[in-house]
Amino acid sequence: MYLIVDSGSTKTDWFAIDEKGSVLFSTQTLGLNPQVVSSAILTERIINNYDLFLNRNKVSKLFFYGAGCGIKSTTERIKRVFEEIFVNCLFNIKEDTYAAVYASAAIGVPSIICILGTGSNCSYFDGKDVHQYITSLGYILMDEASGNFYGKQLIRGYYFNEMPKHLAELFEKEFDLSANTIKENLYRKENPNTYLARFAKFMIAHKNDTYMQEMIHEGLRRFIRHQLFQFDNAKDVPIHFVGSISYFLQDEVNFILKEFGLTMGNIVKRPIDKLVKYHVNLLENKNPELD
Repeated sequence: MYLIVDSGSTKTDWFAIDEKGSVLFSTQTLGLNPQVVSSAILTERIINNYDLFLNRNKVSKLFFYGAGCGIKSTTERIKRVFEEIFVNCLFNIKEDTYAAVYASAAIGVPSIICILGTGSNCSYFDGKDVHQYITSLGYILMDEASGNFYGKQLIRGYYFNEMPKHLAELFEKEFDLSANTIKENLYRKENPNTYLARFAKFMIAHKNDTYMQEMIHEGLRRFIRHQLFQFDNAKDVPIHFVGSISYFLQDEVNFILKEFGLTMGNIVKRPIDKLVKYHVNLLENKNPELD
């Protein structure tokens, strides 16, 4: 049994396939980002899933594509967690950028791949290999135009009395905005980035409001200036997007890309389905990557 896993900070999609590529089961857990979640919580989130716990000894290869797995220390930490659970298994652990590439880009065609979900990232795909020019420093210093970025802007706008009154009143009704609650979630609990990203749904629901439009556009401009323009040929290749923020804001993404003379490619909300197809194709072609 092979497990194909796409993990963000908010949720993790799991698909189990057999040696012929047939889907045995699919399931979902909370996010498994080793940069913001302890090893104990990572373990708990996996073993508390009935399908994964029941089949843990049957898994022979696990392909894991995860947020927070761009550096050796976090990759090794989540590997140790997996080794304690899936005891008969080999592991192939890569950052979530690779899942985004396999889900959105055409092999052999150069493109830029962007992730806009709970967090954000950007890579260049030369048609064969992935090139990362910027090392992500996480949600505090980077992640422009992501769910957690916009969550921060909304809370700041509310507390600095910049948010228009009609939006502020709606915001108060939807969320507990007390200072104690916000600080508790940001500074004492696990997954502060996921907590912040929850607020982005409010922005998306009211995205036609002028205040929200300005916030959305400025976040996207920052992402383009800091990420996309790291690549000299950004204006010459299609730019693909993966993640819920890009999916629900695709009109705004396209508008700002055109402002910078850039070309939008594919937008994929949920990479796991195409990621599974990618691995099934590897099986059918007996690709050594599966060995």
